[in-house]
Amino acid sequence: MNKKISLGLALSLIAVSVAITFILTSFFSLQSFNEKVVDVNEKAKKYTALQSLDNYVRENYFGEIDESVLNNGILKGYVAGVNDKYSRYLTEEEYLTEKNDNSGNLVGLGLTLAQDESGYIRISEIITNSPAYDLGIQKDDIITFVDGIDVKEVGFTEAADAMKGTEGSEISLTIRRNGKDTEYKFTRRSIELKTVEAQMMSNYIGYIKITGFKQNTPEQFMNALEGLTVNGAVALVFDLRDNTGGLVSALEECLDPLLPEGIIAVADYKDGSSETLVYSDAEELMLPMVVIVNENTASAAELFAASLRDFNKAPLVGSQTYGKGVIQSTTELDDGGALVLTVAEYRTALSQCFNGIGITPDVQIENDEEDVDSQFNKAVEVLMAIATDEQ
Repeated sequence: MNKKISLGLALSLIAVSVAITFILTSFFSLQSFNEKVVDVNEKAKKYTALQSLDNYVRENYFGEIDESVLNNGILKGYVAGVNDKYSRYLTEEEYLTEKNDNSGNLVGLGLTLAQDESGYIRISEIITNSPAYDLGIQKDDIITFVDGIDVKEVGFTEAADAMKGTEGSEISLTIRRNGKDTEYKFTRRSIELKTVEAQMMSNYIGYIKITGFKQNTPEQFMNALEGLTVNGAVALVFDLRDNTGGLVSALEECLDPLLPEGIIAVADYKDGSSETLVYSDAEELMLPMVVIVNENTASAAELFAASLRDFNKAPLVGSQTYGKGVIQSTTELDDGGALVLTVAEYRTALSQCFNGIGITPDVQIENDEEDVDSQFNKAVEVLMAIATDEQ
């Protein structure tokens, strides 16, 4: 039997429903408003404190303020206040340098510099096919003057900065070797950085060392890999020691030919969402492999090693890795600079994030003996055992 309710009761129920909806809406709106008010008040405190500091400095500082330097310092200080060692603000010049570095090219002389105990600059490394290499500059040569500026008088940092310049510009360096000073004139040019080195070892073991993941790394890697396999490599050693990482996009291209089809690595974001970082197609290299790592193997290099191990392609040999499992996004700002900000953690699709922990090799071994690469020797030993088991 159908039951009917009176019009008065129906109106009463509607009124109660509206009232409840109003109360709930008001409650959550008030809560949201209070949160926003707190946020606004906190921001106001920050800006007021900064303004007070700025006023005091301008009234009392005994010197001239460079507004550009000041603004850069404020932005750098803000990002530093986030207390994340991987996030940073880049000035326009720093951003340009970073973009060039990520591309795998640099403009300069091809020198790696170190501060010498004499107060001058010591040349610690020289890039092949660079202006310095072409003029016969040698490792451990000492730079005493930069365009007539005494290095010892101005200091290492200022002298090193004076050596920077645009492609095609000239610079004069006075270089001391065996107590004799000689002046050289250089023309700065663009130099392609070599991040992949390969050679065929005994027993047809292919050796590939990757020093970083830059835009030009995949091309160098594929050339190295193809060269070794075409020439009969029966097994591969990947050396990622002292590789501090680089571009995940470059990492993906290097991993793709080595791994089975599917999602290899993902990024986990603050809002709980995930994104595929590394995907591999159906092509897969079926050779015994091993990866050498150490305490300076970090970031994308760790992900390379973890991916090969997690998908049963290669054991790891060496020492505990650095433990950088977070990814940064780079956003260009209106002032020409950029914000590099940590936005997610990353991991392989089969394991947990290694950030702050590092990756423990399957075979742990240190290079304790001078002039003996124990880690490489152990890697070859492990590789030969794998190859024997698969026969």
